[in-house]
Amino acid sequence: MRRGETHAPDSAPGRNRLFVDIHTHVEQYDDSELPGVLQRAAEADVGAIVVAGVTAASSARAVALAHANPALFAAVGAHPQDLGGPLSDTDLGKLDALAGDEAVVAMSEIGLDFQPSSLSYGDQAAGDQKTALRAQISIARNHDLAVIWHMREATAECLRIMRDEKVGGLRGAAHYFQGSYDEASAVIDMGCKISLAKPLLRLPWLQDVAARIPLSAVVLETDSFPQPFKKNRAKWTEPRDIPLVAQKLADLRGIEVSEVMAATTENALSLLGARGEQLATRLGA
Repeated sequence: MRRGETHAPDSAPGRNRLFVDIHTHVEQYDDSELPGVLQRAAEADVGAIVVAGVTAASSARAVALAHANPALFAAVGAHPQDLGGPLSDTDLGKLDALAGDEAVVAMSEIGLDFQPSSLSYGDQAAGDQKTALRAQISIARNHDLAVIWHMREATAECLRIMRDEKVGGLRGAAHYFQGSYDEASAVIDMGCKISLAKPLLRLPWLQDVAARIPLSAVVLETDSFPQPFKKNRAKWTEPRDIPLVAQKLADLRGIEVSEVMAATTENALSLLGARGEQLATRLGA
């Protein structure tokens, strides 16, 4: 329990009857937007939302929001696209301090991104990303935090580092997964989970993967952030969209959405370990 909670809200009927959104960037919304985002999530039975930082400053805001909103829980980290150079000792120190906060449940968003725009200063950029990733895994290990990671156009190298660092024993999940069955199997084989989001609604190969992997290895997310490029505000991705992903997964597997809800919520709590106990309290366990 945290922030003075002694029991779950009256509206929470039990942890297996509410969803968890394991990865969002709602810290990037204006303060005026957040009440509506949270209300719509609650109406969609999304009972807990993890807010992932992308820099030390963004991570600090995620922690502050988690303390101010009982449905929010923080993850801290430096996103590979946001590095622009080596991750400084100062920022590593800030992330380490934030990782000790009771509202923090994971190290994220960290990882590798080898698309050209993320390697704008050449081979050294890839090296800086790898160094930053290992340093942040070390912080996660020191605080017994799960690692939720990004691996765009860098799957093989990212998985190699994750195996080297024994992230499966620490607990981890491949965020916004859009890879092949073999890649999903590699993640699962090292003891980590696959985090599915709205790409499941439109990508046939991902639908095949989702139908074949163990349900016990799946968690759900939206990766939601402000999307002004979508002119219709109602079409922005938000945590309220988790049931869309869950329903698609249920349809692909020929099961009820309630089974997906129960399993993925339990998987999320397992992924987060001891820090996840505060989500269980929020969800009514």
